[in-house]
Amino acid sequence: MSSLDRRTVLRGATLGAAASLLGACASGATPHANPGPSRSAGAATTAGGSPAAGSPSAAPALSAGLPFEIRSGPTTTQRLALTFHGQGDPAVARSLLAEAERADARVTVMAVGSWLDAYPELAKRVLDGGHELGNHTQNHRAISDLPADQAYAEIARCAQRLRELTGSIGTWFRPSQAQDCTPAVAAQARRAGYAHCLSYDVDSLDYQDPGAAAVTRTVLDQARAGSVVSLHFGHAGTVAALPGILDGLHRRGLRAVTTSELLS
Repeated sequence: MSSLDRRTVLRGATLGAAASLLGACASGATPHANPGPSRSAGAATTAGGSPAAGSPSAAPALSAGLPFEIRSGPTTTQRLALTFHGQGDPAVARSLLAEAERADARVTVMAVGSWLDAYPELAKRVLDGGHELGNHTQNHRAISDLPADQAYAEIARCAQRLRELTGSIGTWFRPSQAQDCTPAVAAQARRAGYAHCLSYDVDSLDYQDPGAAAVTRTVLDQARAGSVVSLHFGHAGTVAALPGILDGLHRRGLRAVTTSELLS
């Protein structure tokens, strides 16, 4: 089999070793066993493991053989994933979610744990819209520069918050202030229970606040079937850009779905 192109998810890829532990987060105590594969935070669960009342159905099962680090999905379907770094003004987040839903689009929100601490109701809002939640660390520190124990704490504390709010740690982890997982960060993500690091192949650069037209142009110039697009909550220009992005994708026959659906 040919070597993996890091920008493409290949069916024959060998899955990175999935972690079996979810740590006790703030205390630094010895981690306890993770009870089986984590369900996507796109579906809140009850203590018995069934979907919670009023929550979306469970995310589709992922295709076998996915690599640990994922930059994009298959190009054989007319789908792509819009992923949002989840922090900032909650009103802006709600506006972005509503805009996506008006276009029948679904997104993946890589939530910062401290943001969920401040606005816990937004976890339910995301899931009720048919979207999914992932882990973008607890405090959005430069995780690649942290010692291993601090990097683990950043991942595991956010995972704990996701589990408290949704019944799941979520399927996806994305490193904070970095596009890719270093080997050291990858080891800590696996230790916290994540089988995948979610990168992206399209950077909207919306965090630079270049204006809605520039964000729209950047996304539409680069997006293709299978793309994973990086966007951000907390920026008014992104709200203004989203209708044009979704309209442009629609005209090209592309549909925005959750990352789990893209890779199912």
